[in-house]
Amino acid sequence: MNRAFSRKKDKTWMHTPEALSKHFIPYNAKFLGSTEVEQPKGTEVVRDAVRKLKFARHIKKSEGQKIPKVELQISIYGVKILEPKTKEVQHNCQLHRISFCADDKTDKRIFTFICKDSESNKHLCYVFDSEKCAEEITLTIGQAFDLAYRKFLESGGKDVETRKQIAGLQKRIQDLETENMELKNKVQDLENQLRITQVSTSPAGSMTPQSPSTDIFDMIPFSPISHQSSMPTRNGTQPPPVPSRSTEIKRDLFGAEPFDPFNCGAADFPPDIQSKLDEMQRQRWRGSKWD
Repeated sequence: MNRAFSRKKDKTWMHTPEALSKHFIPYNAKFLGSTEVEQPKGTEVVRDAVRKLKFARHIKKSEGQKIPKVELQISIYGVKILEPKTKEVQHNCQLHRISFCADDKTDKRIFTFICKDSESNKHLCYVFDSEKCAEEITLTIGQAFDLAYRKFLESGGKDVETRKQIAGLQKRIQDLETENMELKNKVQDLENQLRITQVSTSPAGSMTPQSPSTDIFDMIPFSPISHQSSMPTRNGTQPPPVPSRSTEIKRDLFGAEPFDPFNCGAADFPPDIQSKLDEMQRQRWRGSKWD
């Protein structure tokens, strides 16, 4: 392994200082993974980590799993590991937390660095596979360290503290955004449940009046106590008012006068029938008189 942190006076770096201080240098590589190590630096430490991750990756490859590809963005602020297509940040390794970086001279595709995790404070060794530029990536990280160290000396250490505060604020903002998204999803779920409840159980006051039941011929049964003038017809118009009935002449249900044989004229019947009617009329008159 070759450590890439030595700052020689005659070192010729590959990139301009502005490229690493104002922007970043991107690289594509395959990510073998990360594993916890006991020491923050050392050739044997990273060699054991590489051997362990290579063995784990060999097992996954035999199961049909491919090594995931990632994009590395290197700057004086750290090394970001992103998903190449979506640009989603998978790991953000701040430069002041990286304690060791090296490429493998026995396997020129492998390079690695050790970074202290900001949450667990454990030292993690990240291992990558780059077929053509493993050594170049290691030198670029070394150049980023050199520029960051110079900037630290120029600012009297204030710049590092400022970056720490900014990194802490960025982490807090990310946590708040995640929490805000979870709360929005919960509110949306509650609104959906409330909407379903309102549809399934409507209040009694909002129920529409039921139409009167009809018989098998789709006709409304006659009810003598129903108020006819208040019942609308099927086309929405009120029926005509019922004419007032005379107290002198009683009519039946259909508006016809009942038949009274005693009120008929004498010429309406034959003589024999008329005589019987006259006799009945006299008996009726006598009965009403004695009553």
